[in-house]
Amino acid sequence: MKKRDLEFLFEIGSLRNFERAWRQHAGLSVASTPEHTFRVAFLALLIAREEGLRGSDEKILKMALLHDVAETRTGDLGYVQRVYVKADDHKAASDMFADTSFGDLEKILQEYEARSSKEAKIVKDADNLEYDLEIRELEEQGHKLPKKLAGNRRLVRDKKFYTKTAKRLWDALKRADPDAWHLKANKWKKLPGAGR
Repeated sequence: MKKRDLEFLFEIGSLRNFERAWRQHAGLSVASTPEHTFRVAFLALLIAREEGLRGSDEKILKMALLHDVAETRTGDLGYVQRVYVKADDHKAASDMFADTSFGDLEKILQEYEARSSKEAKIVKDADNLEYDLEIRELEEQGHKLPKKLAGNRRLVRDKKFYTKTAKRLWDALKRADPDAWHLKANKWKKLPGAGR
């Protein structure tokens, strides 16, 4: 164990204590950074598999896990804040990893930030796509913001995604029912004798 390992673990735990920037604009309850990161990891794995990228699961998962970790020090700058403020994510991450057992992860985070590999591009697509999943959930709940964001999100789909898979997933997401998973898995359908 290195000198700052426990400090690092407490620091990443603090991500659950602040809200992501777009809540300011939406005024809605949205996923925390750890919740967002969890789904990004699975989205990245899905995209990688659909893109035929084999043998990269460990790297993809590490990159997804790390993609927003510097926010413990920089905060989450939303789409408005990024017009005016540039966070030094590299310095924040470097300082975070200093004197920890996780220093080797800094290189993976730098690769992600530079989008210098197929894995980095996949994780960025997953990061963007996760936002759209949450927007779809908000739309299903009857919120008006998703309709207002539609043009910007279409721009992300058309101009910002790196992979064909991310574009296909985005298209499918527009038709997807966020409730289908639990409606199909409930006891009335799975247990013939339920309620008798």
